[in-house]
Amino acid sequence: MAGTEYRALFLVGVVLLTAQLCGCTAYVVVGSGFSVELIHRDSAKSPFHDPSLTAHARVLAAVRRSKARAAALGPAGGSPDGAVSELVPRPFEYLMAVNVGTPLTRMLAVADTGSDLVWLKCSNGSSSTADHPPSSDAAAAFDPSSSSTYGLVGCQSGACHSLPGSSCDARSNCKYVRSYPDAPQMPGLLSTETFTFDDAPGGGCAGCRDCPQLVVPGVDFGCSSIDTAVPTGFVGLGAGNLSMISQIGAATSLGRRFSYCLAPYSVNASSALNFGSRAAVTEPGAVTTQLRPTPSAAASSSFYTVELESVKIGNSTFTLPYRSSNVVVDSGTALTYLDKLLLDPMVEELTRRINLTRMPSPEALLELCFDVGGVTQDQEWALEKVVPDVTLELGGGAVVTLRPENTFVEVEEGVMCLAMAPVTQEQPVAVIGNFAQQNMHVGYDLDKRTITFAPADCASSYPSPPASLAS
Repeated sequence: MAGTEYRALFLVGVVLLTAQLCGCTAYVVVGSGFSVELIHRDSAKSPFHDPSLTAHARVLAAVRRSKARAAALGPAGGSPDGAVSELVPRPFEYLMAVNVGTPLTRMLAVADTGSDLVWLKCSNGSSSTADHPPSSDAAAAFDPSSSSTYGLVGCQSGACHSLPGSSCDARSNCKYVRSYPDAPQMPGLLSTETFTFDDAPGGGCAGCRDCPQLVVPGVDFGCSSIDTAVPTGFVGLGAGNLSMISQIGAATSLGRRFSYCLAPYSVNASSALNFGSRAAVTEPGAVTTQLRPTPSAAASSSFYTVELESVKIGNSTFTLPYRSSNVVVDSGTALTYLDKLLLDPMVEELTRRINLTRMPSPEALLELCFDVGGVTQDQEWALEKVVPDVTLELGGGAVVTLRPENTFVEVEEGVMCLAMAPVTQEQPVAVIGNFAQQNMHVGYDLDKRTITFAPADCASSYPSPPASLAS
């Protein structure tokens, strides 16, 4: 029997066994898909939530993080011919819960479309002393010695060979070192473990007692005992072989596809991360564009890159004079970064069309800001009458419309700024960031090599009782 078929059949047996042992009345049917909750790092549900920050201060903090993340997306040293650096582990935006091992250890990890490796902090029996521990219902680290399904991966395995920076230790296990700009090196052992996901389309699940689960045995992941002020782990959702998407696709009949629907920062609601058939983007107005291969010398092959042919504002169309632009679709970068030859005329056009008083940017972080102090909370949507839509024309004829909420953010009381910045030597990669993706259902299909966008009400995509954000 082929290895993939065996793993898929084994998975069905594991899911059924889980349902029987825990007394669950339902389980995830392989092929039907499942959903998990995406928690923004500033949500009251997040261990990184700072209740002292205002809503505007949280947006400004996301802008600052965006600068660091955009720099890490590019080649090492900012050179277009340089080697690719791994993403800095500190700038991140969304968290998801994973259950690891047997018995289950619940952990909050970063959901990251910009990386491949799944890795966790491992305690090796000792307690973690992270500067930002997770909430009380999640572990600060995973203890491999407590799990009956934990194993190590040999250094001659295909998984080890596909992991950059890997080598053999004295026992022929696969070891690796992750190097991050402005962060400690993070050594670890490539390991294997059972990952269990709570299927929570309606929210409120707490493990097997309350909701169906998907159990994926034999997931290759990095186990690192280093203790740093970063989250307890990363779930890589990139396009590489070691990403969670690829491993779920190899172990099940769900395929290598996922989607998310990001609720606006201003709405007190979680977002949804969908797998399998639930990742289908079927809302009215859905458009699909092909993923483009990314030269390995310029950017990581795990990134999701599309072609940006032009930008339209009203009847004005802006294009690069000599080529189209490759842009990375990334949920972990807040701002959208565009080639300066595109962005500069866009700023001029928006300035001409928006009849508001210009303001200086807080901390000189953004290109274009306006005084909206005269717009009261009840009249907030009146901004739609003065802020024009921005249309992205992607490869294959896909047209994505950015509404005012996708292009402008309020970073201080009464100060609204364009949530876009130019590509520079320090931020060398064009990116469609998560401000631009709010209230869009975005679906990735690695087998078809496509991304699909559709407008959606993302606040209702994960209909659990929202935790209120501090104002």
